[in-house]
Amino acid sequence: MSIPNATTAPVNTEFSIKAIIAPLMAVILGMIMVILDSTVINVAIPNLEEYFGTTLKSIQWTITGYTLALSAVIPLAGWMTDKYGAKRIFLITITLFTLGSVLCSLAQTADQLIIFRIIQGLGGGMVAPIGMAMVFRLAPPEKRGAVMGMLGIPMLLAPAAGPILSGWLIEVASWHWIFLINVPIGIAAVIVGIKFLPKFENKKVPSLDILGMILAPIAFAMLAYGVSEGAADWTSINARVGLIVGGVALILFIIVELKQKEPLLELRVFGSSDFTRGVILSWIFQIAMFGAILMIPLYLQNVRGFTALESGYTTLAQALASMVFMPIGGKLFDKWGARPLALVGMTIISVGLFMLSQITVDTAIFMVVLPLILMGAGMGLTMMPLNTHVLNAAPRRLVNRVTPLTAATQQVVTSFAIAGLTGYLTSKIVSYTTTSSTPENPLPSIASAFGDTFFLTACIAVAGLLLSVILRKPRMKPGDELAEGEEMPDVKTMISH
Repeated sequence: MSIPNATTAPVNTEFSIKAIIAPLMAVILGMIMVILDSTVINVAIPNLEEYFGTTLKSIQWTITGYTLALSAVIPLAGWMTDKYGAKRIFLITITLFTLGSVLCSLAQTADQLIIFRIIQGLGGGMVAPIGMAMVFRLAPPEKRGAVMGMLGIPMLLAPAAGPILSGWLIEVASWHWIFLINVPIGIAAVIVGIKFLPKFENKKVPSLDILGMILAPIAFAMLAYGVSEGAADWTSINARVGLIVGGVALILFIIVELKQKEPLLELRVFGSSDFTRGVILSWIFQIAMFGAILMIPLYLQNVRGFTALESGYTTLAQALASMVFMPIGGKLFDKWGARPLALVGMTIISVGLFMLSQITVDTAIFMVVLPLILMGAGMGLTMMPLNTHVLNAAPRRLVNRVTPLTAATQQVVTSFAIAGLTGYLTSKIVSYTTTSSTPENPLPSIASAFGDTFFLTACIAVAGLLLSVILRKPRMKPGDELAEGEEMPDVKTMISH
């Protein structure tokens, strides 16, 4: 999607927030629905395991498949809206996501749930980028900060509310309702959108990168499968097939993208060493954070016997800490840059994960909540400065194409983290329980497996801490300048891409 310029919305001195409250509500409803669904599933995993009579290694694909589907469609959002119109595609994606939610609630097997979650992801991946772009274009330039700030509220509150809402729905009803709750929200978003969202003009677009669109999902899905199988046994035939097929598809995808004039993902940006360092650090950050976000509810419910609602309340501490420290990180970034904040943030995250690696069956709950608070604080300090550093480090001529690349790759890395860490946890549980001297009581063995998994994520976080040392203020090289007449968008503008 082309970045709107300063003349996209007319400057109107009579403008007020009330003037666009109705279309803004349509976008907020859609975004809340999608963001909530990204967090409610974590608390429900133990219930889904029990209901379908399957294993963690299998049911984790309800999350992995969803994130891979998100990553597949995020780069298409701009092309689709320019080709067919933002309003039309936004309403279609909301409808697809709502339909996927209904199908998820009707799933009779784990395999069906995985397939329906992928349908959800195909719809949900475009909702946020299209919604933010429409709101950006609705507001005049002098009011965009205030309007985008309003849009940021659900992006902060939904992740915090998701685990609690999920736990409550599971406790008072059943897991089906974590998906059915999307239906009235989706219907309301479509109705409000049809009535109040304005139509935006279509634009001329380049031909779609069909080959890249085919190769990317194959590469990412097979690599995630290979990592999942390899975490349990790297010599298994499934792991080898997944890694080989995924690796070959990834190499072909890279070749295709580098040859395309208008590629699906602009991989040439990795020619900047500053950008590459920042992106790799953001990937390590994703692995450490999302590994813990998934593992804590599993530990609390499977080892400590917490209900879904109780585990939701416990994980709330991390979300609240990140909300407190995120604006602090943004202000300090303007003064100090990304490196000091990344060093401090990754240190705090590493300490929190090492504390979690010591958990046992009877660890005091305070010693679970405290590491979560530390990790939330580290996340708040690190996330926005790191994302801003990545944008600043991109070659100026490619800067408008960075956000689809980083958003898609972060979803892919998240899927790898979930697949790999759940596979590792499963293999450790099997190893500890088969060698346990008290097989009649498996809980100590399961707790030890969780401790090892947290230790692994802590080591990954330490690797990120070491990489933070070599972050530097981005330097412009010859050839990185903007084209004549082109303006450098700020971070808020980049979000709308």
